[in-house]
Amino acid sequence: MPFILPVRGFSPEFGNNTFIAPNATIVGEVSMGDDCSIWFNAVLRGDVNFIKMGNKVNIQDNAVVHGTFEKNGTTIGNNVSIGHNAVVHGCTIEDHVLIGMGAIVMDRAIIGTNSIIAAGAVVLEGTIVPPGSIFAGVPAKKVKEVSEEKIKGEINRIAENYITYSSWFKD
Repeated sequence: MPFILPVRGFSPEFGNNTFIAPNATIVGEVSMGDDCSIWFNAVLRGDVNFIKMGNKVNIQDNAVVHGTFEKNGTTIGNNVSIGHNAVVHGCTIEDHVLIGMGAIVMDRAIIGTNSIIAAGAVVLEGTIVPPGSIFAGVPAKKVKEVSEEKIKGEINRIAENYITYSSWFKD
């Protein structure tokens, strides 16, 4: 059974058709839209600041989403995939974004629409990722533009796949 806990008077809020893995942790001021999935060992800590998620967001295994006390909440748009072991902290992720496995996105960073953060990348505090960009490396830098093929074949495909995967656990 998932660990879902109110903190400081805030309780997590869930949209329709949401899957939460049995060992996921979701606490405090967390709100999510429809068709979201929170996977095994993922942690969403809305204890020190808010976490707001749109529709069709998947937070994959071992990922952590958090914020900074009295400074930076975390906002995640629609159709966003946050890969295994990623850390998303006090930042804004716009719509149609893929955060790769093991990537770190720090406070006040803004990840623009239709962007990809490569696996293992470290997006430093305050970094602005322009819409349609691929950022990679440590620290993360722009390596190229996102093609229409990548938007359909990676960003949208992965988000849709996770809606399918989550349905397997609802039988």
